[in-house]
Amino acid sequence: MDGPGNITQLLNSWAAGNEQAGEELAPRIYDELHRRAERLFRRERAGHTLQPTALVNEVYARLVSEELSWQDRSHFFALAARMMRRLLINHANARQAAKRGGGELHVTLNESSVESSHADVELLDLDAALTALAEFDPQLAELLQLRYFGGLSIREMEQVTGLSSSTLDRDLRLARAWLQTRLASGSDQPD
Repeated sequence: MDGPGNITQLLNSWAAGNEQAGEELAPRIYDELHRRAERLFRRERAGHTLQPTALVNEVYARLVSEELSWQDRSHFFALAARMMRRLLINHANARQAAKRGGGELHVTLNESSVESSHADVELLDLDAALTALAEFDPQLAELLQLRYFGGLSIREMEQVTGLSSSTLDRDLRLARAWLQTRLASGSDQPD
């Protein structure tokens, strides 16, 4: 059995110090993180300089090396969603900083690097909008983060947040509308 309950049991056993559970769990977690990262990257432009495998490797390394506590599988993947967002934003910020590069002359030789740079700007705009939404309504921002960066299903979000599926559906629609309005306006000021 490789369902959510089994992963939760293995996570709890591993957290309690059972190394065998950790060894059995590792490929399952890694595979699930990779599937979620691939879904996330399908929304990105071609030519993104960070690939799903690199993102997953970094998230996985941090998840297993840090002293984190989680309640179950859904909570574990919610933590992974936060890490994915943080890593993607850090990557985009680093690329933007390198692009500005201290007065060096930069020449673009192919269009894919322009597209990748544009994707970084879009990701940074998304992050700024999510940060502004968090100031307005932290719960709505958290729901979008879980859905967009973590790829959590409504059922998984129910487990993480304790909210009903109808409440999640309503709140996600509201959050998406707020976010679309914010991104369309290009506003840098909190609402």
